[in-house]
Amino acid sequence: MQTGLFMLALAYVLSQFFRAFLAVLTAPLEADLGIGADVLATASGLWFLSFACMQILVGWALDTVGPRRTAGWLLLIGGGGGAALFAVAQGPLYIHGAMLLIGLGCSPVLMASFYIFARSFPPARFATLAALMIGVGTVGNLISSYPMALAADTIGWRASLWVLAAACTGVALGILASVQDPEQPEGDARGSLLDLLKMPALWLMLPIMFVNYAPIGAIRGLWIGPYLTDVFALSVAQVGIGTLAMSLAMIAGTLTYGPLDRLLGTRKWVAFGGNAITALLLVALITVSARDPWLSVALMAAIGFFGASFPVIIAHARALFPPHLTGRGVTLMNLFGIGGVGLVQFASGRIHTAWSGGTPEAPYVAIFAFIAMALAAGLLFYVWSRDTRD
Repeated sequence: MQTGLFMLALAYVLSQFFRAFLAVLTAPLEADLGIGADVLATASGLWFLSFACMQILVGWALDTVGPRRTAGWLLLIGGGGGAALFAVAQGPLYIHGAMLLIGLGCSPVLMASFYIFARSFPPARFATLAALMIGVGTVGNLISSYPMALAADTIGWRASLWVLAAACTGVALGILASVQDPEQPEGDARGSLLDLLKMPALWLMLPIMFVNYAPIGAIRGLWIGPYLTDVFALSVAQVGIGTLAMSLAMIAGTLTYGPLDRLLGTRKWVAFGGNAITALLLVALITVSARDPWLSVALMAAIGFFGASFPVIIAHARALFPPHLTGRGVTLMNLFGIGGVGLVQFASGRIHTAWSGGTPEAPYVAIFAFIAMALAAGLLFYVWSRDTRD
């Protein structure tokens, strides 16, 4: 069990890396291939949407064939193959196809872990274990910041992607060799995704799930790099330091959120409070958008800390799921969480284009305002949801 979870944690490190590494490749890809931030926003959105669209299939696969084969084979084909395609990219179509494949490959790894936690450990430990897995995985965010920038400067971005293709292949084979599938639930209970969607309580949670990951997914995943480059003319190495600061804050936030539901006796208000603070921080970022680069980095780091409520919201909803629909339940929530980031990335690319041509900070102010309004809308629904207990 321990070896299998370790391999899944390594796979999630790769997943976190791939959703964020484009932020430090903006300058090299523009220099080599003529690909700008707008194209990379689409590529990032394709990763998230590919990841999200796979969740329905992943949920079915977890409940039927188990996490070992689901995570292992998809990471091998999508992660390894997609990174290899990126390494030989000659233009936008290569990058888009590679990100689609990588999103497919990364789609099952976190949910495979959540499935094992939900089926093999006491329910009260789910939020802590989920936060611990996300916290460990967020090391991928660290690697995708300054270390990736350094690798791109030293061995080149193509060689770096070949290393990542080999890493995906090795981790996928490790998953296939070591993960143990939990026993299937007793009885002959059957159900489908429609049974979950018939739960009124779930519908008040889905809007916040749709937008809660957008601030850190969109900003850390892409826009922090172009923002610091365009507005403050920071170097690739300096951008790497900024992304590293936000990544460290995300790890700290995830690990802090983990035990709070048990310490405070509530999941709903822990998540609500964190997301409300995140919305206020986005407003603060807008007000200082062109003043000082490191003040902006500090605010983005704070967004990374308070915006890391993903595992608490998953735990909040998980208590509603019957055992035989655990896989479909957690992947449904993940579909909304990751799909929301994908749609925000598509929209943000168009916002960036529409607001370009004025001051350097104008496109980014518009993007941050859009994300803040989306988060506020999600909170309006979430405030009416009921708390859950195991």
